[in-house]
Amino acid sequence: MAQATIGVIGGSGLYAMDALTDIEEVTLQTPFGNPSDAFIVGTLAGQRVAFLPRHGRGHILTPTEVPSRANIYGFKQLGVQYLIAVSAVGSLREAYAPGHIVIPDQLFDRTKGIRPFSFFGDGLVVHVQFDRPFCAGLRQRLYAAAQRAGATVHLDGTYVCMEGPQFSTIAESEENRRRGHDLIGMTALPEAKLAREAEIAYAILAMVTDYDVWHPSHDTVTVDIVIKVLMENASLSQHVVQEAVALIGEGYDSLAHHALANAIITDRSRIPAAARERVALLVDQYLA
Repeated sequence: MAQATIGVIGGSGLYAMDALTDIEEVTLQTPFGNPSDAFIVGTLAGQRVAFLPRHGRGHILTPTEVPSRANIYGFKQLGVQYLIAVSAVGSLREAYAPGHIVIPDQLFDRTKGIRPFSFFGDGLVVHVQFDRPFCAGLRQRLYAAAQRAGATVHLDGTYVCMEGPQFSTIAESEENRRRGHDLIGMTALPEAKLAREAEIAYAILAMVTDYDVWHPSHDTVTVDIVIKVLMENASLSQHVVQEAVALIGEGYDSLAHHALANAIITDRSRIPAAARERVALLVDQYLA
């Protein structure tokens, strides 16, 4: 099977990585079903990179329908240790304007609990730390990469993840601002939680497309507005990713790479064989 150390998951507007060379298309099956699409594995900035369009080619999956467990498990099967998540977001702050990039440091969950959010259960209980949901080292590299690419970029911010697929009401947008959130999107969760469970360093390259619906001088959010800004910035996001891959290089040690070391609470003798087999790729090194 093809292998890659760095993964890129493309959100709305980023359905391919034009700069990839020596490309191989890889179709995977996982214990959690089929990923959103085939993985495109190629070389970028001297590194092997696996790319996956989060919503599938042609944007055929809603945020709720994205098979995040299969996607993250697939990246793990390919050997990915660092995952860059490109996401379209609305801004809840005047300073974070459409066309800007934000590298958030926190998450707030406003999904409805209908998305599968863990690889574990069925007799295997695992509690990973998630106080800092993004890898600090990867965030710093994304920030430096965006600066190198000439983007207007902000380091830090809280991303509130809503269910969708509808956009916010004005009341919801104002409440999110009152709570101190900075960005709003629909896909960071459970993706970030699953990446932590898979011991993959994960961070978001948030591409601001609009001011949500709170801004008095901003038009109502529509797909046309979102896609227009994304298309204008498609080459920028790819440039940032390429710079980030170069900065990751041969890699570095992340706390995320050891997330399961002290997280498995179930008595080893009580773990059902079927539950262990399902997630063997994730847990076997800790259960030997």
